[in-house]
Amino acid sequence: MKISVVTVVFNNVEFIEQCILSVAAQDYLSIEYVVVDGGSTDGTVSVINKHLKHISYFCSEKDRGLYDALNKGIALTTGEVVGVLHADDYFPDAGILTEVAACFKKHQCEGVYGNVNFIQRRWPSELRRKWVSKAYQRKDLRYGWMPAHPSLFLKRALFCSLGGYSLDYGTCADYELILRYFYRNRIEAVFLNKVLVNMRLGGLSNGSFRKISRAAVYDYKALAAHKIPYPFFVLLLKKLRKVRQFF
Repeated sequence: MKISVVTVVFNNVEFIEQCILSVAAQDYLSIEYVVVDGGSTDGTVSVINKHLKHISYFCSEKDRGLYDALNKGIALTTGEVVGVLHADDYFPDAGILTEVAACFKKHQCEGVYGNVNFIQRRWPSELRRKWVSKAYQRKDLRYGWMPAHPSLFLKRALFCSLGGYSLDYGTCADYELILRYFYRNRIEAVFLNKVLVNMRLGGLSNGSFRKISRAAVYDYKALAAHKIPYPFFVLLLKKLRKVRQFF
């Protein structure tokens, strides 16, 4: 089973090398690594060029943002399974993809997800919070639950049959995709109780009140689009679930 990993990057010279090296360090033998750069001008491309031997396909060109670039990268993959590793993030150990592949083979499922550690941006040894997930039950999506999406691996066939990331949901395109796959289409996904990704704080939907407010609007739009009852209530529960990640 070939696993394709997609990394999208734009002006992230500080962290892209650790991301690439964490993929290169994996002990799984059948890996395809696709890196899509959005036309970086800060030296990111030079760092990537140093590690081309670890990369199956690399392109650098303008795009319409993160999710447009992810769709582009996913379209280039040929693996049976696809995972996204953002340029800020990295795999915590060399056996991640081996365990993910074993989970797919054992359960014959369409998706695998695990846990995520949120780390301080410039001091990765400083753990800020933990996203500990649980076994998937469709009804939980009506109560604000979602799998830890940075840890999500999916069968590539799903992107072909159900579509990729919609550009209509701003920074919440990942949430809309999860609702579309898990809630509307009831895919079979399995929880692997292990930290699969170390994720640096400071993502697109984090930060200022304006960004948080805009993300809430997109979340509501996604919930309404997939006809999940009481979207305001679900949105509130989704935000409250984050509080538990700090303890």
